Amino acid sequence: MTIADIKKLIANDESRVLELKKSTGELVKGMQTLCAFLNSDGGWLFFGITPKLEILGQNVTDNTQREIAHEITKIEPAIKLPLEIVEVPERPDNFVIGIHVEAAKFGDAPYTYDGRAYYKVESTTVQMPRAMFEERLRRSNPTRFAWESQTPDFLRLEDLDERQIRNTVMYGINKGRMPASSASEDTMTLLDKFAMVENGKIKNAAAALFTKRPQDYPQFLLRMARFRGKEKRDFIDNMRVNGNFFELLDAGLAFLFKHLNQSGVVKGLRREEQLEIPFEALREALTNALCHRQLDSPSGSVGIAVFDDRVEIENAGHLPNELTVETIKLPHRSYPQNPIIANALYMTAYLESWGTGVSRMVDACKAAGVPEPTYGTDGLFVWITFKRPDLDTNLNTNLNTNSDTNPDTNPDTNPDINSDINPDTNSDSNLLLSDRQKEVLFYCITPRSSREILNHINVTYHNKNIAKYITLLVNAGLLERTVPESPYSPNQKYVTRIKT
Repeated sequence: MTIADIKKLIANDESRVLELKKSTGELVKGMQTLCAFLNSDGGWLFFGITPKLEILGQNVTDNTQREIAHEITKIEPAIKLPLEIVEVPERPDNFVIGIHVEAAKFGDAPYTYDGRAYYKVESTTVQMPRAMFEERLRRSNPTRFAWESQTPDFLRLEDLDERQIRNTVMYGINKGRMPASSASEDTMTLLDKFAMVENGKIKNAAAALFTKRPQDYPQFLLRMARFRGKEKRDFIDNMRVNGNFFELLDAGLAFLFKHLNQSGVVKGLRREEQLEIPFEALREALTNALCHRQLDSPSGSVGIAVFDDRVEIENAGHLPNELTVETIKLPHRSYPQNPIIANALYMTAYLESWGTGVSRMVDACKAAGVPEPTYGTDGLFVWITFKRPDLDTNLNTNLNTNSDTNPDTNPDTNPDINSDINPDTNSDSNLLLSDRQKEVLFYCITPRSSREILNHINVTYHNKNIAKYITLLVNAGLLERTVPESPYSPNQKYVTRIKT
């Protein structure tokens, strides 16, 4: 480097990437700026040049270089920064000292000088806000610093829904994702298999999936609204639910099931119900939003907005740095925001791996003849939009033509209807459903046992009611068994069967 090179660099005055100091008498401020360069767009720091662009130089001794080297050791992570020492021709024995650093890269650990982090705001060096520092720290080592990996002292096993843990594990076993031996293991061992235990302490990831105390976590929130028209002005239905992952998934799918149109298609002897937007795609989108949301912020909620022309599902956070709204539909690897949670959901068959979720949503929409979803982001939220078909019907008229207020066709008020149900015979494809039977379909969006189902609709646990509210729907092709090869298995559950 020569004086001519320096003159070119300083031609445009101080900036976001250029800082001038008269001498090393301002060494501390110079090191703060160097730290800011490391956390921003890089730049040049010069000693021996005034802010008015006067190249004066200064006396540089071995002691001067040792002082600079000592201050550089206060920068963490440790970094080697060679000095450019250039003599000023017009001032013999006076030298300009230059130090250059490269721009910060996504995922780099934030640099600190003497225990504090700095960054550049235009040409000004300022101390980095704590939130920015913590976010960069998490990005630099997501496994170590992520919210899901933290082990708060207040989180205990009794704060988790052990029944939900075991039900989830059984679902994973039935889907072949977990070994059958997992069914007999204790709860802490199961959590350890999910990588949710460290040194005997439970990680936040377990709370996100299984907590019984969602009120302790304001980010465990699902906002749902059915708006009138195409804008967020007047709403027909508005709900807010606090819960763990599975509770929010249930609530969100039930809300979509309630507000989207359905139609019946008769295939052979069975009637198959189809949502106007493929249920598989909606479930995948909501699962992704709940799994990949930003959980370290109290405002890290998920939202569902149903409009006349579209459905939007959004979550707090940002797309992975490797993806954009244009490239996310192309084949890509998996970049989970919360890898511990994502892995547990994969092991229990609630989530697929290898970045295939988006392509499966696109395929489901294409197969149903509806437009493929689109993505958007503003850096704070990510959202997926499904366009609704132009249908002028509603859930009740599409699900069936019956109502519980009709005494002639209502099984709940006319005991003769369906009283001789044969569980081994397929029901008529023109089956009319009561409100309670519809409620069973809403409730069984995720697998439920027969006892859970009958308790939910407030009827006695009795064989006649099992036949009326469960077996009838199974035979009609609206419910399916999770253990189909063994109808009377003690682990038997039922889930709504919606064709996509």
